[in-house]
Amino acid sequence: MNWDQIKGKWTQFKGKAKEQWGDLTDDDLDRIEGNRDQLVGRIQERYGIAKEEAERQIDDWSTRIS
Repeated sequence: MNWDQIKGKWTQFKGKAKEQWGDLTDDDLDRIEGNRDQLVGRIQERYGIAKEEAERQIDDWSTRIS
């Protein structure tokens, strides 16, 4: 699934994102509003990982939810 589709249906995908990254709060997910760059940043911040790793996780996740 491409990121434009995910962004357009973000309210539907927030729950799946919460399952994947449980350390993200509902407030985090509301603020992200489907913005991939913001999701990358929040994952980096919450999990203490590199940007490349966060992007890899998001790519894997977006492939699985399609």
